Amino acid sequence: MNSNIISFNGQVGLVTGAAGGLGLAYARLLAGMGAHMVLHDVGAATDGSGHDPVAVAAAVDCLASNGLQAQGDHQPIDTRAACHALVQRIVRAHGRLDFVIHNAGWVEYQPIEELDEQHLDHMLAIAAKAPLWLAQAAWPVMRAAGGGRIVVTTSDRALYPQYVQQGLASYAMGKSAALGLVNVLAAEGAPHNIVVNAVSPVAKTRMWGISGEPDDLHPQSVAPGVAFLASRQCSEGGWVLRASNGQFRATRLQETEGVSYPRDLLAVHADTAQAVHEAWARISAASVSLPQAQAAC
Repeated sequence: MNSNIISFNGQVGLVTGAAGGLGLAYARLLAGMGAHMVLHDVGAATDGSGHDPVAVAAAVDCLASNGLQAQGDHQPIDTRAACHALVQRIVRAHGRLDFVIHNAGWVEYQPIEELDEQHLDHMLAIAAKAPLWLAQAAWPVMRAAGGGRIVVTTSDRALYPQYVQQGLASYAMGKSAALGLVNVLAAEGAPHNIVVNAVSPVAKTRMWGISGEPDDLHPQSVAPGVAFLASRQCSEGGWVLRASNGQFRATRLQETEGVSYPRDLLAVHADTAQAVHEAWARISAASVSLPQAQAAC
């Protein structure tokens, strides 16, 4: 087989939040490309609460009815032990785990004065801690197999100030933490061919209040980019793949050429608060946030 042709034959993959929307679109495409897919979804409501195992069972039946290899899991993944247990169940059943795509999550609005610790902790448990614990559990399995792929979900709502929405403090915190996690795991994984990237998807799903087929921003239009990140053909980590409406752009923070970090940032010198104030126009004009760059992976 041509090594440049993407195929998942013989591979086993996990997608969380896979009962519908983006997660189901990912699982369907990957199963169609030969992977045995494990669809995980607790069947929570749109606010992240509740548990309904019927949801993921229906998704698995949908794939199986089309001749695709799939199985479901609905146990919670809101603790380290639960994430490790999920990976262990997969490895016991199949002897391997080639890629993990963490898609589970929800959007919940709470103005800053109303935000409570319980809602924040639950958001961080799924958006930031779960991908960490899933990666930790999968790491030795992937390392022993000679490599693996991990894809974590972030959001433009956290990365770009112009797309921020009021009331999404906990959501933005979780998605920003996920990006920091990807940067570190990409560095740790590189020597072991464990390639870790993020996806920042936009699609009309039930999180938008969409119950039927959307008129645009289809989940299946995001799936090809995620399938690439999960494939062996993607060989470089630490990228954020922005994916929307069938379009893709890879981006990441890039240091300015010539910087000698941390002593010389090639930046504006100031030795007092007043000097910073007076130079602020030049200081802020020199700032660059998430420049666009084509991925090398």
